[in-house]
Amino acid sequence: MDKIINELKFDEKGLIPAVVQDVATKEVLMTAYMNADTLKQTLETKLATFWSRSRGEVWIKGATSGNYLHVVSVKADCDGDCLVVFARPDGPACHTGNRSCFYRRIEGDELVTDTKQAGTSDILMREQAVIIDRKANPEEGSYTNYLFNKGEDKILKKVGEEAAEVVIAGKNRDKDEIKYETADLLYHLSVMLVDNGMTWDDIFEEMERRAQ
Repeated sequence: MDKIINELKFDEKGLIPAVVQDVATKEVLMTAYMNADTLKQTLETKLATFWSRSRGEVWIKGATSGNYLHVVSVKADCDGDCLVVFARPDGPACHTGNRSCFYRRIEGDELVTDTKQAGTSDILMREQAVIIDRKANPEEGSYTNYLFNKGEDKILKKVGEEAAEVVIAGKNRDKDEIKYETADLLYHLSVMLVDNGMTWDDIFEEMERRAQ
């Protein structure tokens, strides 16, 4: 580990900026700074750990709030002076309670709260992130947990039923019905993928391979 630490470029205070990104949705959650020790701790414990410049101490994200960032991987940029940390968040990344620290956008000379905080194009990943969390942390009354508890046969039966509903909707040429039934199908496909230890990234990878 010391070899890679020596290849990185820390500033005059021994710090390197780290951008944290949700591994499932790809949304940027926050930025902070690491030193050599907190980077090592992050890689060893798989919990995002930073150096607090304001407090002058080690800061394990979530140690107080419980909103830990479980690190999946860490990348360095081409110059070796900035890191991207891919993580699975336990809860809101921002101390304000927002999912991301970047919950405001610039409009003219004002900062406006972005109620979505993410584009609709990543809705599959955001929905699947919730499904993954439900599997890891079951909630009473959750339909997703009901499907996981019933098992593979129930999940696959629902995928088949929803696929048939999409076919019927398409045959009826009813746009509202098509939207509704397709959304149902995609949700159940997400559950099926998670049940098989997969995510939409696996599907996107295959689609990219075919597009080459």
